[in-house]
Amino acid sequence: MPGTLSVDSSVELATADRGGFVESRHAGAAIVLTPEGEAALTLGDPDAVVLPRSAMKPFQAIACATAGAAFEDERLAISTASHAGTDRHVDLVRSMLLDAGLTEDHLGCPPALADDSSTRQEMIRDRAPMSRVRMTCSGKHAAMLAACAVNGWSTDSYLSPDHPLQQHIREAVERLCGGTKIAATVVDGCGAPVHAVALSSLARGMQRIGTSSETSPFALHRVSGALIRAVRENPWAVEGTGRPDTTAIEQFGVFSKFGAEGVQVMVAPDGTTVALKILDGSRRAGSVVALSLLAKTGALPADAVSGFLSAHPLYAVRGGDDEVGRIRPTV
Repeated sequence: MPGTLSVDSSVELATADRGGFVESRHAGAAIVLTPEGEAALTLGDPDAVVLPRSAMKPFQAIACATAGAAFEDERLAISTASHAGTDRHVDLVRSMLLDAGLTEDHLGCPPALADDSSTRQEMIRDRAPMSRVRMTCSGKHAAMLAACAVNGWSTDSYLSPDHPLQQHIREAVERLCGGTKIAATVVDGCGAPVHAVALSSLARGMQRIGTSSETSPFALHRVSGALIRAVRENPWAVEGTGRPDTTAIEQFGVFSKFGAEGVQVMVAPDGTTVALKILDGSRRAGSVVALSLLAKTGALPADAVSGFLSAHPLYAVRGGDDEVGRIRPTV
């Protein structure tokens, strides 16, 4: 089994400049797959083992659905989300739990304030306590709990790697990633198991998800197709207004999902797929690099991507009230 990404096996993917001075450089590895599944481009070591973190949520959501958590549309989209914890997100998660005969007390993710700044400020102003349903992964946990409720599985131990649901998720990851061998299973920040796989395997798994048809004779692929449609039709649910994944989905029709510690996956409408890992764990360059690689390989219009990256405030470096630099791709 290949090792994890190292300094020696990384290449520069992006920079941050301030007033024309390159202040930071982001190195890592990336792989782009053609719609036919061939490697169109590799940077650094594409076979390095990574923890996908929240970029594993599509696999987890699909496994929950095939186990019986039959959510559709925006509720299916939030099953794969790292949401901002707004009232709209929270109401959607609560509705999922209610339909499963559960409450937010069943959630095993840690209590949190909302990631959304205005919602968080409102919570602080109102002295509202942290809650599990506000946590960015609560949609995924609600889907997991719903699958348990349908099957009569324990909802108390649903985060144990030995739980039937987690075993089902593991099998789905291995199948979608082409029979890949899971290198390790550890605990994610939300308390759920997360599986380490090669970056190239993550890309292949995401491409299978992103190119699946809702009319497939195979349940795993039918659900995958439904998930992709749900996310593209409800981009607000997968993260939040003005945030990188939601913005990329709205602007370019991609399927986009970040993972903590610098992981990013993105599937273009034609099936071209990119997976990358930023070595230093920073998230800020992930969507910049992914969009640039999709443009470089012809899957997205290069002029539109360039204009978007050069103008959107998400990628600005601020100096006082002014923009004084940008996060720029170097790929």
